[in-house]
Amino acid sequence: MTAFGAEAEFDQFIDYLKRSRGFDFTGYKRTSLMRRVTKQMQAVAVSNYNEYIEYLETYPEEFLHLFNTLLINVTAFFRDSVPWDHLTGQVIPRILAFKEPHSTIRIWSAGCASGEEPYSLAVALAEAIGIEQFRKQVKIYATDIDEEALSYARQATYLPREVESLSESLLSAYFEPVEAGYRVRKDLRRSVIFGRHNLIQDPPISKIDLLVCRNTLMYFNAEAQAKILKRFHFSLQNAGFLFLGKAEMLLTHGNLFTPDDLKQRIFTRVPKLHPRERLSGVSQSSDDTAAPASQPLQAAAFESSPLAQLTLDATNRLISANESARRLFSLTRRDLGRPLPDLEISYRPVELRSCLDQAYRERRTIQISDIEWSLPEGERVYLEIQVIPLTDSTSQILGASIAFTDMTRYKRLQDVLDNSKQELEMAYEELQTTNEELETANEELQSANEELETTNEELQSTNEELETMNEEMQSTNEEMQTVNDELQHRSKELNQSNSFLESILTSLKGGVVVVDHDLQVQIWNHKSEDLWGLRQLEVLGRNFLNLDIGLPVEQLRPAIRSCLNGNGATPPIVPLAAVNRRGKAIHCNVTCAPLLSAEQEILGVILLMEESERSRLNDSGQLIPYSRKTET
Repeated sequence: MTAFGAEAEFDQFIDYLKRSRGFDFTGYKRTSLMRRVTKQMQAVAVSNYNEYIEYLETYPEEFLHLFNTLLINVTAFFRDSVPWDHLTGQVIPRILAFKEPHSTIRIWSAGCASGEEPYSLAVALAEAIGIEQFRKQVKIYATDIDEEALSYARQATYLPREVESLSESLLSAYFEPVEAGYRVRKDLRRSVIFGRHNLIQDPPISKIDLLVCRNTLMYFNAEAQAKILKRFHFSLQNAGFLFLGKAEMLLTHGNLFTPDDLKQRIFTRVPKLHPRERLSGVSQSSDDTAAPASQPLQAAAFESSPLAQLTLDATNRLISANESARRLFSLTRRDLGRPLPDLEISYRPVELRSCLDQAYRERRTIQISDIEWSLPEGERVYLEIQVIPLTDSTSQILGASIAFTDMTRYKRLQDVLDNSKQELEMAYEELQTTNEELETANEELQSANEELETTNEELQSTNEELETMNEEMQSTNEEMQTVNDELQHRSKELNQSNSFLESILTSLKGGVVVVDHDLQVQIWNHKSEDLWGLRQLEVLGRNFLNLDIGLPVEQLRPAIRSCLNGNGATPPIVPLAAVNRRGKAIHCNVTCAPLLSAEQEILGVILLMEESERSRLNDSGQLIPYSRKTET
């Protein structure tokens, strides 16, 4: 399957979980989520997501195992002691100092898992203000999305290994021993409220003084983290604190939270300010009355003004030009009284006639900026020209005043400023690029840290699973040891029984042979070896009637069949003439008896072969058994 196809199938799988069980995992980090789902799929031997959906529909109990795999519940009492020491030693006293004696202290433990974290907060607050004041003043809200973990947390009962991080004094003060381990005291449990809560979908709890959410944000992607942090910002009061895990730094959320102690991952809420801009207008009144000056004084002031000025009458004749104007435009006193169109200044450095017409027509000052002009010495200057219409008290046009302001210095400063701005913009862009690269690197680093933290969590979870498996194997080994002891005992009894049976067979004076239904030899005692010269290993498993011994075994077939068929109550005795292993003719009495099980089932035949010295042969060569009547 292609990567695109696998991604599409995984999206369908996540949508299936949302529709069927109400769990929305779209905000979780995709890589971690896929890895955890794949792990559970391997556990049930499923190869792809579509097959896993069919498996979940067939076996609904698998949902519980899947969610336990996805929702990693790794926690402990006062986990990471150094940040907790800072919280209890620095943050909690500041919260208590800010609160009124009878006001409620509201704390939220988000992602509380199996409850160790909220109970740690309860112990810390009880230590700070005393258990009586704690019951009156503190409310701790503990939330998680995992119902099974919440059910475990509500029981407040923990195994001895789960409370190892607690000191003996805390354990004896706030826990009571029970059969399964230790249970949190009832007066402490009453102040801790557990509830199911989805950080992305459900509304946040408000007016919180301390919000603890450690190693939970790292499972979400950046978009989901931003959404959750906005909700956390809404939840906290202005003086509230946020306590996060080791891998959660909030580098890109400075508008919501500011570090109180970044090393310990403790942040404070940035207040939402609503500034009202108050603009006050400053009205300045000035009395523009000028004391009357004498005509010579006005003429001297006009002449010595550093601002180049021309004065025109209503017919645009040049009435006056001060020294600065004459020097700037090479005018002489003989130019006074001449019509402006006859002068070069009327069109150089700018067309003044149209400006005069506009000023007269609109009765306002016309301003022209950035006019470049070359001085007789060759120096270039920049001028700002103002054409000001002059009117009398009845608004009749008397003429115009033309002022030429030297803006060269300002122009050069402006150029320098523009260059500086360009350089600053370039530097800012480079800085912005660097900041973006740094932010990207920080995000990648944070993501790597979160991935590492997630891997550590998974490793810890795996270690716990391995520990559980080790305990199960140890229990299995103990059971196997018990079975092994029983087997050894039974083997000993069997050996004793075999030895006892061997002793019996050895002690018998006659040869004993046991055959099964197929007439295959099962037992061949030492007396049989002594009689016929065949060892036990040579005859075991062979058909008794096929043995080449000095005994005419074929004549025993009827008696053996009779025993196998269960005919006759008395075991038949068959006298036979035989030759022993030494070649000596002997008389042998063979007793055939059925081999019976405990249920009276015939398993085979027992043949007892005894040498008899008092038997004789009749005239036909058959052996006549000994009897007292015959002897007489």
